[in-house]
Amino acid sequence: MDQSPNESVRDNPAPALSHTEIRTIILGVMLSMFLAALDQTIIATALPTIGRELGDLEHLPWIVTVYLLTSTAVTPLYGKFSDSYGRRVTMLIGIVIFIIGSIACALAPNMIVLILARGLQGIGGGGLIALAQTIIADIVAPRERGRYQVYFASVFMTSSLLGPVLGGFFAQHLHWSVIFWINVPLGLLALTIAFHSLKKLPRFERPHRLDVLGALLLVAATVALLLALSWGGLRYPWASLPILGLFAASALLWVLFAVRMRLAPEPLIPPGVLHNPVVRMAVLAACFGMGTYIGLTIYLPVYFETVRGLSASLSGLALIPLMAGTVVGATMSGRSMAKVKHYKRLPTVGLIVAMATTGVLAVYGQSLSIVTVEIILAVISVGLGTVLPVTMVTTQNAVAPHQMGTATGTANFFRSLGGAFIVAIFGAIVLGASGIGGATSFESLGAVAAQSGINLADVFSYVFMAAVVGFGLSLAFLLALEERPLRGSAVKAAEAVVAD
Repeated sequence: MDQSPNESVRDNPAPALSHTEIRTIILGVMLSMFLAALDQTIIATALPTIGRELGDLEHLPWIVTVYLLTSTAVTPLYGKFSDSYGRRVTMLIGIVIFIIGSIACALAPNMIVLILARGLQGIGGGGLIALAQTIIADIVAPRERGRYQVYFASVFMTSSLLGPVLGGFFAQHLHWSVIFWINVPLGLLALTIAFHSLKKLPRFERPHRLDVLGALLLVAATVALLLALSWGGLRYPWASLPILGLFAASALLWVLFAVRMRLAPEPLIPPGVLHNPVVRMAVLAACFGMGTYIGLTIYLPVYFETVRGLSASLSGLALIPLMAGTVVGATMSGRSMAKVKHYKRLPTVGLIVAMATTGVLAVYGQSLSIVTVEIILAVISVGLGTVLPVTMVTTQNAVAPHQMGTATGTANFFRSLGGAFIVAIFGAIVLGASGIGGATSFESLGAVAAQSGINLADVFSYVFMAAVVGFGLSLAFLLALEERPLRGSAVKAAEAVVAD
């Protein structure tokens, strides 16, 4: 691992924490992670009410899009900042920005202000998930770390199930602003717990200068790409000048960012992190695995409503097996990592099972009962869940402690990009195979398809086949992942990385 001779090192591991202290820290970071995860799900069911009350339906999608843009773009920045100045101060900054953004959202008098406030909220929430995973990596040995990933999986499952219910209830019976006001007491509680509990964290930061130019290039490249993926096929045709221009601008900015990484004295993402074969393969495996999973969570409700004829509320309930199974799979995989040498075997089998069962949906989906479909979704979810702890823990195990935040932030960044990319692919398949292009909304997809004599069941067979390909790519990168022994402590991990 390259290190400048005049660099001041501050790797000061704290004494071993007790189980009670670890649980206290985990509680603090889980609450912070829950804030960010819940805010991505609670907004969906309140959108129609917000659009109606603010009198602006045209710009309604930007409430979701701007949060995705800002939260994804700043994730690597949080990782680098925490490596330089410490996890605790970075987590506190993120929570404070998130609370301020939530208050601004709740007080927004019109749609434009709400969109800007959501962007600010995304800047605060973008680093909370990656920081939580990094903090666990600081206090738990790599061999034991997998079992703690189940806590994070449960946070995502809880937010996925609770968010839409709370959002609909608040919007219908109270006021849409309550979905933002609720973040204030939760945020203050998370801030208090983080302020006190994270004082016991070991210190691995090193004094660095933040690469501002590199950060601006990364943010601009990400925003251009996500705008193209969000608008393509919906707001504008894929071959239209605005979409092609965004793709071209993004490609140019990514090239400039790559050049900046090579030339900057202290690049935002050190080339050694991305050049690390373990990090690279783990990130790609998670990118395609989680990206495909995110794509299914977006389009399965459309499938349930347009093909199976379920109501909006029932389609949400039908999605529960896909959400809940990941916790089961992550628990199995996380616990096995602490006990077995070849920890890749279980997620390898899990992805093969996920591919096979998704293939059954693609081929026989029209003839299967809804109960059978639910069982298949649960099996897919469990299979994919086994991949999540392995990809994250192996990434963290392959880098030195002072690069843990950068590596974790980079992994979450590319996983979010993978989700946006595969969601766009699924959308292109649905719109392209059904012959419905332009700015058609998915809410009216079933009615338009029926008028055109299009069988949407056949269309979704292509979506499920694309999901098989996504899981297959994840499997290929997982098989290429080097199965290095998991270190028993952060110090041993650092020594092994330097020796490599």
